[in-house]
Amino acid sequence: MTKNIAILGGGGFVGSELCRRLAADGHTIRLLSRKLNHATALSELPNLSVHLCPDYSAAELAKETQSCDVLINLIGILNEKGRDGSGFNAAHYVITQNALQACVSNAIPRMLQLSALHADVDGPSHYLRSKGKAEALLNNCRDVDITIFKPSVIFGPGDSFLNRFADLLRFTPGVFPLACGNARFAPVYVGDVVNAMTNSLSQSDSYAQSYELCGPNIYTLKELVQLTGKLSGHPRWVITLPPMLSKLQAMMLELVPGKPLSMDNFRSLSLDSVCSQCTPCPTSLESIASSYLSK
Repeated sequence: MTKNIAILGGGGFVGSELCRRLAADGHTIRLLSRKLNHATALSELPNLSVHLCPDYSAAELAKETQSCDVLINLIGILNEKGRDGSGFNAAHYVITQNALQACVSNAIPRMLQLSALHADVDGPSHYLRSKGKAEALLNNCRDVDITIFKPSVIFGPGDSFLNRFADLLRFTPGVFPLACGNARFAPVYVGDVVNAMTNSLSQSDSYAQSYELCGPNIYTLKELVQLTGKLSGHPRWVITLPPMLSKLQAMMLELVPGKPLSMDNFRSLSLDSVCSQCTPCPTSLESIASSYLSK
């Protein structure tokens, strides 16, 4: 059964893949974006319309989601402009709150939320705490059927994880000093994340559930960087920095434009991004990453 679906954050890495899948399945998509040029590449998809939503305020979302059957919130940031957590709170909690209010106001029965593995109101970083705060809000709602997805780091063409390291390795001669190299990840393929989300639209047993999403293999960050170097054609000698030097590197890189690594990232990395109890998603990193890192 096809649905009218509103998507927040649909112009990003995961959102682009999700929009293509939903369009192929025949759903009608209202992509709500702060900037219209963020969704230019998707505007040619059938049954997809792009709508300007500059603030994602409760009023804007209520107006733009009328007659929708589903609202999907994909909005997330890895770093904020400041350091006090207000940017994370605005992006992760306030927008979720506004989206939920829009669902209630417009009697939208279904909502999907993309969160993060180990999101927790008592987590070690602003990122994880703000994601956890949003989850707590959704878990207390009884008026909307909500499903939350909690992935480890997501990979695929256009990702900001492996591609970022590939770029850094390309311009790093010989030795690559790496903070938090022993942190562990279970990278999950973007296609598997999209499968989980789209499948849940027809699964009533997914209502009021949270799903951890991890790939079939676990790697340390050092192993991931080494593999990225190999697959991208820029192998380097990767040295894991001890804790104090890792923290110092985070403090320094936090001052660099784009924040390749921030203190909040450093705190998030104190927890391994590995699932506790779930059936791993099937697609391995090695089977996909070489197709886009080698270009």
